Amino acid sequence: MPLVKRSIEPRHLCHTALPHSIKNELECVTNISLANVIRQLSSLSKYAEDLFGELFNEAHSFSFRVNSLQERVDRLSISVTQLDPKEEELSLQDITMRKAFRSSTIQDQQLFERQSLPVPMQETYELCEQPPPLNILTPYRDDGKEGLKFYTNPSYFFDLWREKMLQDTEDKRKERRKQKVRW
Repeated sequence: MPLVKRSIEPRHLCHTALPHSIKNELECVTNISLANVIRQLSSLSKYAEDLFGELFNEAHSFSFRVNSLQERVDRLSISVTQLDPKEEELSLQDITMRKAFRSSTIQDQQLFERQSLPVPMQETYELCEQPPPLNILTPYRDDGKEGLKFYTNPSYFFDLWREKMLQDTEDKRKERRKQKVRW
C-alpha cells in the first residue's frame, strides 16, 4: 500500500449538505464549490512551495558534492601530470607499504527518524489518533508481554529480520557440520 506524502484537500468540491433555509440552491452550491476550489488551490500552492524547497535542497547538496568531486579530480590530474614513469621507480615493497585508500564519504544512518520526516509526513503523523491505552492491561498478562505490542509494534520488522538472519546462520552451521561428517 503506497504512503501518500502530500494530499491536496478538499478532494470533493461539491459534496456537502445544503442548509435548510436557502432561497437559491444553485447559488449556494456554486459558492460552496468556489470556496472549496480556493481551498484546494491554497493547499496545492503550499505543497508546491514545499516540493520546490526540497528540490532546491537536493540540488544544493548535489552541487556541493559535484564541486568536491571536481576539486579531487583536479588535484589528481595535477599529481598525475607531475609523475614521470622513467624517473620514478616503485618497488613492490613500497607499494605494499603505502596506506590503503580510505573514503571520506560519510554513510547516512538512521534515515527513518522522527526529526528527518518531511513536513507533509509530520503533518499527517500529527493527524493520526493515538493507540488505545492497552499498556494498562500489561500487569494482568501471564506471559509478561506488553499489551500495546499486540496492537502496534515498531520493532516488528527488525525482530522478524533478526530471526531470519539467526535462522540462516544456524542453517549454515548445520550444513558445515554435515560436510565435515561426510569428509
